[in-house]
Amino acid sequence: MPKPLAETADLAPESDRFEQTPHPRETYKLFGHVRAEQELRFCLLQGRFPNAFIFGGPPGIGKATLAWRLARFLLANPELALVRDSRRDDLFVPPDAPVSRLVAMLAHPDLVLLRREWDPEKKRHTTQIPVDAVRRAISLFQRAAGCGGYRICIVDSADDLNSASANALLKLVEEPPPRSLFLFAAHRPGRMIPTLRSRCRKIQLHPLGAADIEKVLSSLGSHYSSSDGKRREAAIARAQGSIHRALRLLGDEQISLDRSLMQLLDGLPRIDWGTAHALAERIAAHNNGKDYEAALAATEEWLDAKIHLGARESRGDCSGRLVRYAEVWEKLTEAAREADIFNLDKRPLVLSLIADLASAVRAARF
Repeated sequence: MPKPLAETADLAPESDRFEQTPHPRETYKLFGHVRAEQELRFCLLQGRFPNAFIFGGPPGIGKATLAWRLARFLLANPELALVRDSRRDDLFVPPDAPVSRLVAMLAHPDLVLLRREWDPEKKRHTTQIPVDAVRRAISLFQRAAGCGGYRICIVDSADDLNSASANALLKLVEEPPPRSLFLFAAHRPGRMIPTLRSRCRKIQLHPLGAADIEKVLSSLGSHYSSSDGKRREAAIARAQGSIHRALRLLGDEQISLDRSLMQLLDGLPRIDWGTAHALAERIAAHNNGKDYEAALAATEEWLDAKIHLGARESRGDCSGRLVRYAEVWEKLTEAAREADIFNLDKRPLVLSLIADLASAVRAARF
């Protein structure tokens, strides 16, 4: 697989790049989201294009890829009248187009990206998108577009906005300058502040099917497409529609970790504390960030599935029974953030999380 363009320079690690795979801005194929792309295309053709979109859905399904795809298309077609005359029915822009090269290098004058930033002193990413970053981004919208078209801000992800940075963006989204566009990738759109969420058009993306995940793996090169067939099939089957999860599961021993974690979670509220302590030791092992990140991601996906399944199966008001899941989710997010900030021992966090999840499952049954 050719080295991603952004890796050819001495750049800081990117919080929105998944391991060694191409960044979404360097990804030109979109799998599994034809309907969402057609909806965006229809908005353009009808001349009723909102100034803000939320692309919602679980991590690793293509939300950011779609956002960058739309941004490239608009920057490549500043005169939308030409778009309406085009025979294309998608938003593809070839990678050798001048706009694509500028976007891949984050050098386009009418595009700004908001994401968690790299702290060179602590050698890790910040846990939130700071308000100062939003203020710097706002300067783009205080001047005329350099290429005469749209000015675009991509936020990846909206989950990383804190209250100050979200409210700073809200002021601009409420009274947007002409031909400005805000694209929010959100794993959990419901957690965005309501005033900001209400001013965006939401496009919900769904988990990828097995065939689409296989296509994505093939597009990433022989390292993934030629991996052991049974192992790849097992990873795809357990990926829950997320290419990120599939890639994690293709890593060393990740399948066994995922299987053990899912057996423990699916057995709740009963807890095998011997298994729980063994998992906590492995997940919190020093210099083993991959297991920790994979376990957190898998737990969040399990929680998300529980909430949605409970909402579908319940009759009447189910909020009382499912609120404990939401509370655990909030606690998990904050505890994980604090553990990263203060470099805390992760074992107590894991064991406390398991106990809280058992209580949530118990509460949801009554």
